[in-house]
Amino acid sequence: MNQVECVKDPNLAIYQGLSQADLLRKIVIFKNLSQKSLAIIEQRIQTLELKKGEQIISETEVAKGVYFVHSGAVKLTKQDESGNEIIVCVKQTGDVFAEACLFTKVSEYYPATATMLQDGKILFLDKQELERDLYNFPELSLQMISYMSDALREMTSQLRDVALLDVYAKTVKTLERLGNKFNNGLNRWDIEIPLTIQEFATVVGTTRESVSRVFSKLKKDGIIDMKSRKIIIRDWCTLCTLLHREY
Repeated sequence: MNQVECVKDPNLAIYQGLSQADLLRKIVIFKNLSQKSLAIIEQRIQTLELKKGEQIISETEVAKGVYFVHSGAVKLTKQDESGNEIIVCVKQTGDVFAEACLFTKVSEYYPATATMLQDGKILFLDKQELERDLYNFPELSLQMISYMSDALREMTSQLRDVALLDVYAKTVKTLERLGNKFNNGLNRWDIEIPLTIQEFATVVGTTRESVSRVFSKLKKDGIIDMKSRKIIIRDWCTLCTLLHREY
């Protein structure tokens, strides 16, 4: 795939050789659009091919647009004044991020820092152009509202779990949620979550030591394993029954 044109941001490039419609149909808010609406988006979309560890946006950066995960995985993080990092959420194929910058004058900056967890392809739409398209194409607006509603519901559930559950339950719940994200093939075994124990602990909202104790028990029971800075769910069916047994 040859790079043919550099766009405003030097980290962005437009690529040819693959149907843009094929790219867009993998994104949740685009997959059910009419051909007319999709054709408009095709004219504006920009593509990034990024490696694991590359930063896409920073929370200290003025927001320029919205991003869509075509392949790979992305972690969204926030930092406190001491430089400690927490993972707010993980985005997978079909997901949208930085959509909070749309239709708002509250902040000029991105809401979080986004970094690649896996090699992948990220799509980009300019903020002003997307706002205009959302205004002109009601079906696109409805798809975006639906996606943001689902994302808010998931975030609310995650906050409830962090606030109300003990460490064991929070850890299992988070494994289930992330397992669903990375279980694209509906597998029952060897589902890989590309997070270290430390990164996973920030998602759960607890310490590395607390998560390690739970992981030790789950590993002993043959439910998970750790390998090459990844968490591997060995037995998905058993994992999904754990809380039903304990609670």
